[in-house]
Amino acid sequence: MSTPTAQDTTPALVVDDLHVDFDYPRPAVGGISLKVERGEILALVGESGSGKSVTARAAIGLLPETARATGSVRVDGVEVLNQPERLLNTIRGDRVAMIFQEPQTALNPVQTVGWQLRQALRSHGRVSRALARERAVELLALVEIPDPGQRVDYYPHQLSGGQKQRVVIALALANDPVLLLADEPTTALDVSVQREILDLLVRLRDRTDAGILLITHNLGVVADIADRVVVVQLGEVVESGDVYEIFARPQQPYTRQLLAAVPRLPEADDHGDDNAPAEDGESAQPVVAVESITVRHPGRFGAKPHTALTGVSLHVDPGEVLGVVGESGSGKTTLGRAVGGLIPLQEGRILLEGDDIAAISKARLRTLRRRVAFVPQDPTASLDPRFTVAESIREPLEIQDIGSRQDRAARVTELLSAVQLPRSFATRLPHELSGGQRQRVALARALSADPHLLIADEPTSALDVSVQARVLDLFQHLQREFGFAAIFISHDLAVVEHVADRVVVLRDGRIVESGTARSVLTAPEDPYTEQLVAAVPYPDPVVQRARRDSTLAV
Repeated sequence: MSTPTAQDTTPALVVDDLHVDFDYPRPAVGGISLKVERGEILALVGESGSGKSVTARAAIGLLPETARATGSVRVDGVEVLNQPERLLNTIRGDRVAMIFQEPQTALNPVQTVGWQLRQALRSHGRVSRALARERAVELLALVEIPDPGQRVDYYPHQLSGGQKQRVVIALALANDPVLLLADEPTTALDVSVQREILDLLVRLRDRTDAGILLITHNLGVVADIADRVVVVQLGEVVESGDVYEIFARPQQPYTRQLLAAVPRLPEADDHGDDNAPAEDGESAQPVVAVESITVRHPGRFGAKPHTALTGVSLHVDPGEVLGVVGESGSGKTTLGRAVGGLIPLQEGRILLEGDDIAAISKARLRTLRRRVAFVPQDPTASLDPRFTVAESIREPLEIQDIGSRQDRAARVTELLSAVQLPRSFATRLPHELSGGQRQRVALARALSADPHLLIADEPTSALDVSVQARVLDLFQHLQREFGFAAIFISHDLAVVEHVADRVVVLRDGRIVESGTARSVLTAPEDPYTEQLVAAVPYPDPVVQRARRDSTLAV
Protein backbone atom coordinates (compact mmCIF):
# COMPACT_ATOMS: atom_id res chain seq x y z
CA MET A 1 0.00 0.00 0.00
CA SER A 2 1.40 3.39 -0.99
CA THR A 3 1.99 6.14 1.55
CA PRO A 4 -0.79 8.77 1.49
CA THR A 5 0.19 12.08 -0.03
CA ALA A 6 -0.64 15.45 1.52
CA GLN A 7 -3.52 15.77 -0.91
CA ASP A 8 -4.82 12.33 0.12
CA THR A 9 -5.02 13.42 3.75
CA THR A 10 -6.95 16.61 2.97
CA PRO A 11 -10.52 16.23 4.27
CA ALA A 12 -13.12 15.68 1.57
CA LEU A 13 -15.32 18.42 3.07
CA VAL A 14 -14.88 21.05 5.77
CA VAL A 15 -17.84 23.29 6.67
CA ASP A 16 -16.90 26.06 9.09
CA ASP A 17 -19.56 28.26 10.74
CA LEU A 18 -21.87 28.21 7.71
CA HIS A 19 -24.76 30.68 7.79
CA VAL A 20 -27.33 30.74 4.98
CA ASP A 21 -30.09 33.31 5.10
CA PHE A 22 -33.14 33.91 2.90
CA ASP A 23 -35.81 36.56 3.30
CA TYR A 24 -37.33 34.75 6.27
CA PRO A 25 -37.33 35.61 9.98
CA ARG A 26 -35.15 32.59 10.76
CA PRO A 27 -31.96 31.66 8.84
CA ALA A 28 -32.00 28.35 6.97
CA VAL A 29 -28.56 27.50 8.37
CA GLY A 30 -27.37 29.19 11.54
CA GLY A 31 -23.74 28.26 12.11
CA ILE A 32 -23.24 24.63 11.03
CA SER A 33 -19.71 23.22 11.23
CA LEU A 34 -18.72 19.69 10.20
CA LYS A 35 -15.97 17.69 8.54
CA VAL A 36 -16.03 14.64 6.25
CA GLU A 37 -12.75 12.75 5.97
CA ARG A 38 -11.82 10.71 2.91
CA GLY A 39 -13.20 7.20 3.17
CA GLU A 40 -15.72 8.28 5.81
CA ILE A 41 -19.53 8.25 5.80
CA LEU A 42 -20.92 11.16 7.81
CA ALA A 43 -24.70 11.16 8.33
CA LEU A 44 -26.45 14.54 8.53
CA VAL A 45 -29.73 13.94 10.36
CA GLY A 46 -32.68 16.18 11.16
CA GLU A 47 -36.27 17.00 10.29
CA SER A 48 -37.41 18.95 7.23
CA GLY A 49 -36.35 22.56 7.54
CA SER A 50 -33.32 21.71 9.67
CA GLY A 51 -30.85 22.87 7.01
CA LYS A 52 -29.57 19.48 5.79
CA SER A 53 -30.16 19.94 2.07
CA VAL A 54 -29.15 23.62 2.13
CA THR A 55 -25.79 22.60 3.63
CA ALA A 56 -25.31 20.01 0.88
CA ARG A 57 -26.25 22.52 -1.82
CA ALA A 58 -23.68 24.94 -0.40
CA ALA A 59 -21.03 22.20 -0.74
CA ILE A 60 -21.72 21.81 -4.46
CA GLY A 61 -22.27 25.51 -5.17
CA LEU A 62 -25.98 25.22 -5.91
CA LEU A 63 -27.45 27.71 -3.47
CA PRO A 64 -30.17 29.86 -5.08
CA GLU A 65 -29.36 33.44 -6.02
CA THR A 66 -31.58 34.73 -3.22
CA ALA A 67 -29.41 33.04 -0.57
CA ARG A 68 -26.93 35.05 1.50
CA ALA A 69 -24.15 32.77 2.71
CA THR A 70 -21.23 33.41 5.07
CA GLY A 71 -18.59 31.19 6.63
CA SER A 72 -16.48 28.67 4.75
CA VAL A 73 -17.14 25.49 2.76
CA ARG A 74 -14.02 23.73 1.44
CA VAL A 75 -14.14 20.67 -0.83
CA ASP A 76 -10.80 18.87 -1.04
CA GLY A 77 -9.21 22.03 0.34
CA VAL A 78 -10.81 24.37 -2.24
CA GLU A 79 -13.22 27.08 -1.09
CA VAL A 80 -16.58 26.81 -2.91
CA LEU A 81 -18.76 29.29 -1.00
CA ASN A 82 -19.59 32.46 -3.00
CA GLN A 83 -17.25 31.49 -5.83
CA PRO A 84 -17.82 32.37 -9.51
CA GLU A 85 -19.70 29.88 -11.65
CA ARG A 86 -16.64 29.29 -13.83
CA LEU A 87 -14.68 27.93 -10.86
CA LEU A 88 -17.63 25.95 -9.54
CA ASN A 89 -18.03 24.19 -12.90
CA THR A 90 -14.47 22.83 -12.57
CA ILE A 91 -15.26 21.52 -9.08
CA ARG A 92 -18.67 19.96 -9.67
CA GLY A 93 -18.32 16.38 -10.84
CA ASP A 94 -14.53 16.51 -10.62
CA ARG A 95 -14.20 16.98 -6.83
CA VAL A 96 -17.80 16.80 -5.58
CA ALA A 97 -20.92 15.13 -6.99
CA MET A 98 -24.52 14.68 -5.89
CA ILE A 99 -26.54 11.45 -5.65
CA PHE A 100 -30.14 12.59 -5.92
CA GLN A 101 -33.15 11.23 -4.05
CA GLU A 102 -35.42 10.52 -7.02
CA PRO A 103 -33.65 8.89 -10.00
CA GLN A 104 -36.79 9.17 -12.12
CA THR A 105 -36.40 12.96 -12.23
CA ALA A 106 -32.58 13.00 -12.11
CA LEU A 107 -32.23 11.06 -15.38
CA ASN A 108 -33.15 12.31 -18.86
CA PRO A 109 -35.98 10.05 -20.08
CA VAL A 110 -35.25 10.58 -23.78
CA GLN A 111 -31.53 9.71 -23.73
CA THR A 112 -29.83 6.38 -23.07
CA VAL A 113 -27.93 5.95 -19.83
CA GLY A 114 -24.74 5.58 -21.86
CA TRP A 115 -25.29 8.95 -23.54
CA GLN A 116 -25.85 10.58 -20.14
CA LEU A 117 -22.67 9.03 -18.74
CA ARG A 118 -20.68 10.16 -21.79
CA GLN A 119 -21.96 13.71 -21.34
CA ALA A 120 -20.78 13.68 -17.72
CA LEU A 121 -17.33 12.52 -18.82
CA ARG A 122 -17.02 14.98 -21.70
CA SER A 123 -18.03 17.96 -19.55
CA HIS A 124 -14.66 17.73 -17.78
CA GLY A 125 -12.34 17.09 -20.69
CA ARG A 126 -12.03 15.97 -24.29
CA VAL A 127 -12.76 12.25 -24.51
CA SER A 128 -13.31 10.30 -27.71
CA ARG A 129 -16.67 8.69 -28.22
CA ALA A 130 -15.16 5.20 -28.08
CA LEU A 131 -13.26 5.85 -24.85
CA ALA A 132 -16.31 7.56 -23.29
CA ARG A 133 -18.47 4.52 -24.09
CA GLU A 134 -15.83 2.19 -22.67
CA ARG A 135 -15.68 4.24 -19.47
CA ALA A 136 -19.51 4.31 -19.28
CA VAL A 137 -19.57 0.50 -19.38
CA GLU A 138 -16.88 0.43 -16.65
CA LEU A 139 -18.99 2.74 -14.47
CA LEU A 140 -22.09 0.60 -14.89
CA ALA A 141 -20.01 -2.43 -13.94
CA LEU A 142 -18.65 -0.52 -10.93
CA VAL A 143 -22.18 0.07 -9.62
CA GLU A 144 -22.94 -3.61 -10.29
CA ILE A 145 -25.56 -3.31 -13.02
CA PRO A 146 -25.95 -6.69 -14.79
CA ASP A 147 -24.83 -6.89 -18.43
CA PRO A 148 -23.37 -3.35 -18.49
CA GLY A 149 -22.27 -3.68 -22.11
CA GLN A 150 -25.88 -4.17 -23.15
CA ARG A 151 -27.62 -1.89 -20.64
CA VAL A 152 -25.43 1.06 -21.52
CA ASP A 153 -27.81 1.49 -24.48
CA TYR A 154 -30.96 1.26 -22.34
CA TYR A 155 -33.28 4.18 -21.67
CA PRO A 156 -34.19 4.91 -18.02
CA HIS A 157 -37.72 3.47 -18.40
CA GLN A 158 -36.18 0.10 -19.29
CA LEU A 159 -34.54 -0.15 -15.86
CA SER A 160 -35.98 -0.93 -12.44
CA GLY A 161 -36.02 1.68 -9.67
CA GLY A 162 -32.93 0.23 -8.03
CA GLN A 163 -31.07 0.08 -11.35
CA LYS A 164 -31.95 3.73 -12.08
CA GLN A 165 -30.51 4.70 -8.69
CA ARG A 166 -27.34 2.79 -9.57
CA VAL A 167 -27.10 4.81 -12.79
CA VAL A 168 -27.42 8.02 -10.76
CA ILE A 169 -24.55 6.80 -8.56
CA ALA A 170 -22.51 5.96 -11.68
CA LEU A 171 -23.07 9.50 -12.98
CA ALA A 172 -21.80 10.87 -9.66
CA LEU A 173 -18.69 8.67 -9.85
CA ALA A 174 -17.93 9.50 -13.49
CA ASN A 175 -15.02 11.84 -12.77
CA ASP A 176 -13.70 10.24 -9.56
CA PRO A 177 -14.85 12.90 -7.04
CA VAL A 178 -13.42 12.95 -3.53
CA LEU A 179 -16.82 13.85 -2.03
CA LEU A 180 -20.27 12.33 -2.67
CA LEU A 181 -23.37 14.13 -1.42
CA ALA A 182 -26.09 11.50 -1.00
CA ASP A 183 -29.41 13.29 -0.40
CA GLU A 184 -31.98 10.71 0.79
CA PRO A 185 -30.65 8.16 -1.75
CA THR A 186 -32.94 5.32 -0.63
CA THR A 187 -36.19 7.06 0.39
CA ALA A 188 -38.10 6.04 -2.75
CA LEU A 189 -36.86 2.42 -2.68
CA ASP A 190 -38.33 -0.69 -1.10
CA VAL A 191 -36.41 -2.39 1.70
CA SER A 192 -34.59 -5.04 -0.32
CA VAL A 193 -33.45 -2.60 -3.01
CA GLN A 194 -32.52 -0.11 -0.28
CA ARG A 195 -30.31 -2.77 1.28
CA GLU A 196 -28.58 -3.36 -2.07
CA ILE A 197 -27.92 0.37 -2.57
CA LEU A 198 -26.54 0.77 0.96
CA ASP A 199 -24.24 -2.22 0.48
CA LEU A 200 -23.13 -0.69 -2.81
CA LEU A 201 -22.33 2.69 -1.19
CA VAL A 202 -20.17 0.96 1.42
CA ARG A 203 -18.27 -1.01 -1.23
CA LEU A 204 -17.80 2.10 -3.39
CA ARG A 205 -16.50 4.03 -0.38
CA ASP A 206 -13.95 1.28 0.24
CA ARG A 207 -12.87 1.12 -3.41
CA THR A 208 -12.66 4.84 -4.17
CA ASP A 209 -11.81 6.26 -0.70
CA ALA A 210 -14.34 9.04 -1.33
CA GLY A 211 -15.96 10.81 1.59
CA ILE A 212 -19.76 10.55 1.70
CA LEU A 213 -22.11 13.09 3.28
CA LEU A 214 -25.29 11.06 3.79
CA ILE A 215 -28.43 13.15 4.26
CA THR A 216 -31.30 11.10 5.57
CA HIS A 217 -34.19 10.95 8.02
CA ASN A 218 -34.00 7.14 8.17
CA LEU A 219 -32.09 6.31 11.35
CA GLY A 220 -31.99 2.64 10.38
CA VAL A 221 -29.89 3.65 7.35
CA VAL A 222 -27.64 5.74 9.63
CA ALA A 223 -27.15 2.80 11.99
CA ASP A 224 -26.33 0.56 9.03
CA ILE A 225 -23.51 2.41 7.27
CA ALA A 226 -22.55 5.74 8.93
CA ASP A 227 -19.26 6.26 10.77
CA ARG A 228 -20.23 9.52 12.47
CA VAL A 229 -23.46 11.47 12.91
CA VAL A 230 -24.29 15.18 12.99
CA VAL A 231 -27.78 15.99 14.27
CA VAL A 232 -29.19 19.37 13.18
CA GLN A 233 -32.32 21.24 14.23
CA LEU A 234 -33.53 24.61 12.92
CA GLY A 235 -30.24 25.18 11.10
CA GLU A 236 -27.94 24.48 14.04
CA VAL A 237 -25.87 21.50 15.17
CA VAL A 238 -27.54 19.91 18.19
CA GLU A 239 -25.22 16.96 18.68
CA SER A 240 -22.43 15.13 16.86
CA GLY A 241 -20.20 12.16 17.44
CA ASP A 242 -19.45 8.52 16.71
CA VAL A 243 -22.47 6.58 15.47
CA TYR A 244 -22.25 4.03 18.29
CA GLU A 245 -22.05 6.75 20.93
CA ILE A 246 -24.95 8.78 19.50
CA PHE A 247 -27.29 5.78 19.39
CA ALA A 248 -26.25 4.33 22.75
CA ARG A 249 -25.96 7.54 24.78
CA PRO A 250 -27.67 10.51 23.09
CA GLN A 251 -27.06 13.66 25.13
CA GLN A 252 -29.68 16.03 23.75
CA PRO A 253 -33.48 15.75 24.11
CA TYR A 254 -33.96 16.33 20.37
CA THR A 255 -31.71 13.38 19.48
CA ARG A 256 -33.54 11.18 21.98
CA GLN A 257 -36.84 12.33 20.45
CA LEU A 258 -35.71 11.32 16.93
CA LEU A 259 -34.53 7.91 18.12
CA ALA A 260 -37.72 7.29 20.07
CA ALA A 261 -39.88 8.09 17.02
CA VAL A 262 -38.36 5.35 14.85
CA PRO A 263 -40.81 2.46 14.27
CA ARG A 264 -39.21 -0.89 15.04
CA LEU A 265 -40.26 -4.42 14.22
CA PRO A 266 -40.81 -6.29 17.50
CA GLU A 267 -38.68 -9.30 18.39
CA ALA A 268 -39.74 -12.63 16.95
CA ASP A 269 -40.09 -14.20 20.40
CA ASP A 270 -42.66 -11.57 21.45
CA HIS A 271 -45.84 -13.59 20.98
CA GLY A 272 -48.19 -10.81 21.99
CA ASP A 273 -50.39 -9.74 19.12
CA ASP A 274 -51.61 -6.28 19.99
CA ASN A 275 -52.76 -5.69 16.43
CA ALA A 276 -54.97 -8.75 16.13
CA PRO A 277 -58.62 -7.81 15.58
CA ALA A 278 -61.06 -8.78 18.25
CA GLU A 279 -63.30 -11.74 17.61
CA ASP A 280 -66.98 -10.83 17.42
CA GLY A 281 -68.37 -14.33 17.27
CA GLU A 282 -70.32 -13.89 14.01
CA SER A 283 -68.24 -12.16 11.36
CA ALA A 284 -69.76 -9.16 9.57
CA GLN A 285 -69.89 -8.74 5.81
CA PRO A 286 -66.48 -7.54 4.56
CA VAL A 287 -66.20 -3.94 3.45
CA VAL A 288 -64.36 -5.25 0.41
CA ALA A 289 -63.79 -8.79 -0.86
CA VAL A 290 -61.30 -9.43 -3.67
CA GLU A 291 -61.92 -12.76 -5.39
CA SER A 292 -59.22 -14.25 -7.63
CA ILE A 293 -58.58 -11.08 -9.63
CA THR A 294 -56.15 -10.77 -12.51
CA VAL A 295 -55.08 -7.39 -13.90
CA ARG A 296 -53.09 -6.98 -17.10
CA HIS A 297 -51.67 -3.67 -18.28
CA PRO A 298 -51.79 -3.36 -22.09
CA GLY A 299 -48.52 -3.00 -23.93
CA ARG A 300 -47.73 0.48 -25.25
CA PHE A 301 -45.08 1.79 -27.64
CA GLY A 302 -44.07 -1.73 -28.65
CA ALA A 303 -43.86 -3.10 -25.09
CA LYS A 304 -45.48 -6.42 -24.25
CA PRO A 305 -48.60 -6.56 -22.05
CA HIS A 306 -47.75 -6.91 -18.38
CA THR A 307 -49.69 -8.99 -15.85
CA ALA A 308 -49.65 -6.94 -12.66
CA LEU A 309 -51.89 -9.18 -10.49
CA THR A 310 -52.64 -12.89 -10.81
CA GLY A 311 -55.29 -14.75 -8.82
CA VAL A 312 -55.28 -12.35 -5.86
CA SER A 313 -57.91 -12.94 -3.16
CA LEU A 314 -58.32 -11.06 0.11
CA HIS A 315 -60.89 -9.29 2.24
CA VAL A 316 -61.06 -6.32 4.59
CA ASP A 317 -63.57 -6.43 7.44
CA PRO A 318 -65.31 -3.38 8.95
CA GLY A 319 -62.93 -1.36 11.10
CA GLU A 320 -59.93 -3.46 10.05
CA VAL A 321 -56.58 -2.22 8.68
CA LEU A 322 -55.03 -4.54 6.09
CA GLY A 323 -51.36 -3.92 5.32
CA VAL A 324 -50.08 -4.65 1.81
CA VAL A 325 -46.30 -5.03 1.45
CA GLY A 326 -43.88 -6.09 -1.25
CA GLU A 327 -41.15 -4.76 -3.48
CA SER A 328 -41.62 -2.20 -6.24
CA GLY A 329 -43.46 -3.87 -9.11
CA SER A 330 -45.14 -6.42 -6.86
CA GLY A 331 -48.62 -5.04 -7.64
CA LYS A 332 -49.37 -3.10 -4.44
CA THR A 333 -50.52 0.14 -6.08
CA THR A 334 -52.36 -1.76 -8.84
CA LEU A 335 -54.29 -3.62 -6.13
CA GLY A 336 -55.31 -0.35 -4.47
CA ARG A 337 -56.43 1.16 -7.78
CA ALA A 338 -58.38 -1.99 -8.68
CA VAL A 339 -60.22 -1.95 -5.34
CA GLY A 340 -61.07 1.71 -5.95
CA GLY A 341 -62.60 0.78 -9.32
CA LEU A 342 -60.03 2.80 -11.26
CA ILE A 343 -58.72 0.01 -13.50
CA PRO A 344 -60.54 -2.91 -15.16
CA LEU A 345 -60.15 -6.57 -14.24
CA GLN A 346 -59.42 -9.35 -16.71
CA GLU A 347 -60.54 -12.09 -14.31
CA GLY A 348 -62.24 -12.36 -10.93
CA ARG A 349 -64.38 -9.80 -9.17
CA ILE A 350 -64.29 -7.20 -6.41
CA LEU A 351 -67.25 -6.92 -4.03
CA LEU A 352 -67.64 -3.59 -2.30
CA GLU A 353 -70.04 -4.10 0.62
CA GLY A 354 -71.51 -7.06 -1.28
CA ASP A 355 -71.86 -5.34 -4.69
CA ASP A 356 -69.75 -6.41 -7.66
CA ILE A 357 -68.28 -3.09 -8.83
CA ALA A 358 -67.97 -4.35 -12.41
CA ALA A 359 -71.59 -5.53 -12.70
CA ILE A 360 -73.66 -2.76 -11.10
CA SER A 361 -75.17 0.31 -12.73
CA LYS A 362 -73.21 3.54 -13.05
CA ALA A 363 -75.55 5.26 -10.60
CA ARG A 364 -75.00 2.55 -7.99
CA LEU A 365 -71.23 2.59 -8.61
CA ARG A 366 -71.22 6.37 -8.11
CA THR A 367 -72.94 5.86 -4.76
CA LEU A 368 -70.48 3.14 -3.73
CA ARG A 369 -67.49 5.28 -4.67
CA ARG A 370 -68.54 7.78 -2.02
CA ARG A 371 -67.63 5.08 0.47
CA VAL A 372 -64.05 4.73 -0.80
CA ALA A 373 -61.35 7.39 -0.37
CA PHE A 374 -57.65 7.60 -1.19
CA VAL A 375 -54.77 9.06 0.82
CA PRO A 376 -51.92 9.74 -1.64
CA GLN A 377 -48.19 9.41 -1.06
CA ASP A 378 -47.40 13.03 -1.89
CA PRO A 379 -49.99 15.57 -0.69
CA THR A 380 -48.04 18.37 -2.37
CA ALA A 381 -48.95 16.92 -5.75
CA SER A 382 -52.50 15.91 -4.83
CA LEU A 383 -53.66 19.20 -3.27
CA ASP A 384 -54.60 21.97 -5.69
CA PRO A 385 -52.09 24.78 -5.00
CA ARG A 386 -54.82 27.39 -5.68
CA PHE A 387 -57.27 25.95 -3.15
CA THR A 388 -57.27 26.89 0.51
CA VAL A 389 -57.29 24.10 3.08
CA ALA A 390 -61.05 24.55 3.57
CA GLU A 391 -61.70 24.39 -0.18
CA SER A 392 -59.62 21.20 -0.52
CA ILE A 393 -61.48 19.47 2.32
CA ARG A 394 -64.86 20.69 1.08
CA GLU A 395 -64.37 19.76 -2.58
CA PRO A 396 -65.42 16.06 -2.30
CA LEU A 397 -68.62 17.14 -0.57
CA GLU A 398 -69.38 19.60 -3.37
CA ILE A 399 -68.59 17.08 -6.13
CA GLN A 400 -70.86 14.50 -4.54
CA ASP A 401 -73.48 17.11 -3.57
CA ILE A 402 -73.47 16.16 0.10
CA GLY A 403 -75.09 18.57 2.59
CA SER A 404 -75.87 22.27 2.51
CA ARG A 405 -73.28 25.06 2.51
CA GLN A 406 -73.61 25.33 6.30
CA ASP A 407 -73.25 21.56 6.70
CA ARG A 408 -70.09 21.57 4.60
CA ALA A 409 -68.57 24.45 6.57
CA ALA A 410 -69.33 22.60 9.81
CA ARG A 411 -67.77 19.42 8.40
CA VAL A 412 -64.57 21.30 7.51
CA THR A 413 -64.33 22.65 11.05
CA GLU A 414 -64.99 19.19 12.49
CA LEU A 415 -62.30 17.56 10.35
CA LEU A 416 -59.69 20.23 11.06
CA SER A 417 -60.22 19.49 14.73
CA ALA A 418 -60.06 15.74 14.08
CA VAL A 419 -56.68 15.99 12.32
CA GLN A 420 -55.43 18.36 15.04
CA LEU A 421 -55.04 21.50 12.93
CA PRO A 422 -56.15 24.96 14.16
CA ARG A 423 -59.33 26.39 12.65
CA SER A 424 -57.25 29.32 11.37
CA PHE A 425 -55.54 26.93 8.91
CA ALA A 426 -58.75 26.84 6.86
CA THR A 427 -57.67 29.91 4.89
CA ARG A 428 -54.09 28.77 4.23
CA LEU A 429 -52.78 27.52 0.90
CA PRO A 430 -50.78 24.25 0.61
CA HIS A 431 -47.43 26.03 0.20
CA GLU A 432 -47.96 27.68 3.59
CA LEU A 433 -47.99 24.28 5.32
CA SER A 434 -45.27 21.84 6.36
CA GLY A 435 -45.14 18.32 4.91
CA GLY A 436 -46.82 16.83 7.97
CA GLN A 437 -49.53 19.48 7.94
CA ARG A 438 -50.24 18.83 4.25
CA GLN A 439 -50.59 15.11 4.98
CA ARG A 440 -53.08 15.95 7.76
CA VAL A 441 -55.10 17.98 5.23
CA ALA A 442 -54.98 15.01 2.83
CA LEU A 443 -56.38 12.79 5.61
CA ALA A 444 -59.13 15.31 6.38
CA ARG A 445 -60.03 15.55 2.69
CA ALA A 446 -60.21 11.75 2.40
CA LEU A 447 -62.52 11.54 5.41
CA SER A 448 -64.80 14.39 4.37
CA ALA A 449 -67.49 12.16 2.79
CA ASP A 450 -67.36 9.66 5.70
CA PRO A 451 -65.91 6.73 3.70
CA HIS A 452 -66.21 3.12 4.80
CA LEU A 453 -62.85 2.20 3.19
CA LEU A 454 -59.64 4.24 3.07
CA ILE A 455 -56.88 3.27 0.62
CA ALA A 456 -53.58 4.75 1.82
CA ASP A 457 -50.72 4.34 -0.68
CA GLU A 458 -47.34 5.05 0.98
CA PRO A 459 -48.85 7.91 3.02
CA THR A 460 -45.77 8.49 5.21
CA SER A 461 -42.79 7.52 3.04
CA ALA A 462 -41.80 11.13 2.28
CA LEU A 463 -42.03 12.31 5.90
CA ASP A 464 -39.32 12.76 8.53
CA VAL A 465 -39.23 10.15 11.26
CA SER A 466 -40.79 12.30 13.98
CA VAL A 467 -43.45 13.72 11.62
CA GLN A 468 -44.13 10.18 10.39
CA ALA A 469 -44.65 9.02 13.97
CA ARG A 470 -47.18 11.79 14.61
CA VAL A 471 -49.07 11.09 11.36
CA LEU A 472 -49.20 7.35 12.16
CA ASP A 473 -50.54 8.08 15.63
CA LEU A 474 -53.10 10.40 14.06
CA PHE A 475 -54.08 7.72 11.52
CA GLN A 476 -54.71 5.22 14.31
CA HIS A 477 -56.65 7.79 16.34
CA LEU A 478 -58.86 8.67 13.36
CA GLN A 479 -59.39 5.02 12.48
CA ARG A 480 -60.64 4.31 15.99
CA GLU A 481 -62.77 7.48 16.07
CA PHE A 482 -64.43 7.14 12.66
CA GLY A 483 -64.33 3.33 12.42
CA PHE A 484 -63.34 3.12 8.75
CA ALA A 485 -61.59 0.08 7.28
CA ALA A 486 -58.29 0.67 5.49
CA ILE A 487 -55.88 -0.83 2.99
CA PHE A 488 -52.47 0.49 4.03
CA ILE A 489 -49.88 0.08 1.25
CA SER A 490 -46.23 0.57 2.19
CA HIS A 491 -42.72 -0.74 1.69
CA ASP A 492 -41.84 0.17 5.30
CA LEU A 493 -42.52 -3.05 7.20
CA ALA A 494 -42.13 -1.49 10.65
CA VAL A 495 -44.76 1.12 9.80
CA VAL A 496 -47.15 -1.57 8.56
CA GLU A 497 -46.64 -3.64 11.71
CA HIS A 498 -47.42 -0.52 13.75
CA VAL A 499 -50.80 0.23 12.14
CA ALA A 500 -52.13 -2.96 10.52
CA ASP A 501 -54.23 -5.79 11.95
CA ARG A 502 -53.41 -8.21 9.12
CA VAL A 503 -50.84 -8.23 6.33
CA VAL A 504 -50.64 -9.69 2.83
CA VAL A 505 -47.26 -9.98 1.11
CA LEU A 506 -47.22 -9.54 -2.66
CA ARG A 507 -44.52 -10.77 -5.01
CA ASP A 508 -44.77 -10.47 -8.79
CA GLY A 509 -48.52 -9.92 -8.53
CA ARG A 510 -49.25 -12.93 -6.32
CA ILE A 511 -49.88 -13.25 -2.59
CA VAL A 512 -47.08 -15.34 -1.07
CA GLU A 513 -48.04 -14.99 2.59
CA SER A 514 -50.79 -13.53 4.75
CA GLY A 515 -51.77 -13.43 8.40
CA THR A 516 -51.73 -11.18 11.43
CA ALA A 517 -49.21 -8.34 11.20
CA ARG A 518 -47.27 -9.54 14.22
CA SER A 519 -46.92 -13.15 13.05
CA VAL A 520 -46.07 -12.40 9.41
CA LEU A 521 -43.55 -9.64 10.09
CA THR A 522 -41.77 -11.21 13.07
CA ALA A 523 -41.96 -14.94 12.26
CA PRO A 524 -42.41 -15.16 8.47
CA GLU A 525 -42.84 -18.58 6.86
CA ASP A 526 -42.22 -17.73 3.20
CA PRO A 527 -38.55 -17.21 2.17
CA TYR A 528 -39.47 -14.02 0.30
CA THR A 529 -41.06 -12.51 3.41
CA GLU A 530 -37.99 -13.57 5.41
CA GLN A 531 -35.85 -11.74 2.86
CA LEU A 532 -37.93 -8.57 3.19
CA VAL A 533 -37.82 -8.64 7.00
CA ALA A 534 -34.06 -9.28 7.03
CA ALA A 535 -33.53 -6.26 4.76
CA VAL A 536 -35.17 -3.80 7.17
CA PRO A 537 -32.34 -1.76 8.77
CA TYR A 538 -32.60 -1.82 12.57
CA PRO A 539 -31.98 1.57 14.25
CA ASP A 540 -29.11 0.36 16.41
CA PRO A 541 -25.60 0.15 14.92
CA VAL A 542 -24.54 -2.77 17.13
CA VAL A 543 -27.54 -4.91 16.19
CA GLN A 544 -27.66 -3.83 12.57
CA ARG A 545 -23.97 -4.42 11.82
CA ALA A 546 -24.11 -7.83 13.48
CA ARG A 547 -27.03 -8.64 11.16
CA ARG A 548 -25.04 -7.32 8.18
CA ASP A 549 -22.00 -9.45 9.09
CA SER A 550 -24.13 -12.58 9.55
CA THR A 551 -25.78 -11.97 6.17
CA LEU A 552 -22.42 -11.56 4.42
CA ALA A 553 -21.13 -14.73 6.09
CA VAL A 554 -23.96 -16.84 4.66
